Amino acid sequence: MRRTPLLQLPPELTGPRSRSPQRFLLGVDGGATKTLAAVLDLDSHSVHVGHAGPSNEDAIGPAAAVKALLAAADEAMEQARIGDADLAAAVIAVAGTDTPSVAQHLSQTRSEQWTVVNDVVGAWATATGGEAGLAVIAGTGSNVFGVGPKGAWRAGGWGHVLGDEGGAYWLGVQSIKAALRDREASGPATALSDAAVEFFEAESVESLASCVYSKPLSKTEIAAFAVRCAKIADAGDAVALEIYERGAAELGQQVAAVVEQAGLASERFPVGLIGSVFRSGVFTGPLTRAIASAAPTAVISVVDTPPAAGSLLLAARVAGRSDQIDRDTLARVLEPAVEPAPAS
Repeated sequence: MRRTPLLQLPPELTGPRSRSPQRFLLGVDGGATKTLAAVLDLDSHSVHVGHAGPSNEDAIGPAAAVKALLAAADEAMEQARIGDADLAAAVIAVAGTDTPSVAQHLSQTRSEQWTVVNDVVGAWATATGGEAGLAVIAGTGSNVFGVGPKGAWRAGGWGHVLGDEGGAYWLGVQSIKAALRDREASGPATALSDAAVEFFEAESVESLASCVYSKPLSKTEIAAFAVRCAKIADAGDAVALEIYERGAAELGQQVAAVVEQAGLASERFPVGLIGSVFRSGVFTGPLTRAIASAAPTAVISVVDTPPAAGSLLLAARVAGRSDQIDRDTLARVLEPAVEPAPAS
């Protein structure tokens, strides 16, 4: 099989760009459960944010995805009291397998200054500052992307039906499967069984199976179960631990492929782990070991910077204004802006 890159950086991110006279950047991070937009004023380093629901076109379709992306972006621009013409550049990083479809829909309503990339590209910029290195996303879904001497390479990111190994939805599904095997005695006993019945408020494990198909349980609801699964694994349940080990091994294979194809195997490079699944050491530990085995020179860290930071860094590059913002400064100004307000 002839293998060509599944994902290329758009030319506006790789070629020379003239310096925009405008001082505002827009960065959007669109995911399977929520969308966050941030407008950055390069002069004052102030940030204004907007929020919307899911914008993964695989789950809701490109038209609905664009509607959510624009709702978040418009809210952020309204907060900043600017319009589309005031933007030096806008980069939209969105989850899904067909970002060109989202870009096509978006181009019908917004200017050519809006660049659409897959969310893993935004994650890569967040993790590496837009330099050689690699990002691993494990949120609701999963994806791996890196850039090295041989260029860009992506592995994974095929969505919840065909992939997303190690993502919260995948972990939730595997845990429900383990509970069903426990129920029918074809698999070992596990605390996941009682936990699944309680979590989903089902009458029994077998009735939970019916809910998956007939209700059906949403992708978000199943992914949310991964938080409970992590606690059960952390408590030492052998079945839950095996699920996390298996997810880490499969995601580690994707990392190894990206390292090889991007030409990073002999380089010292950063690997940023981004997403809700990495809040649990029960997954971070085995994945770190898998990455270290494939790439001993990798410098691995969990990245807590909001993903919209990557979109803003890429927007600065598109606008020819990268000299005015760096990753650390952006993290400091962005994190307080995107933190949820405390409950009253």
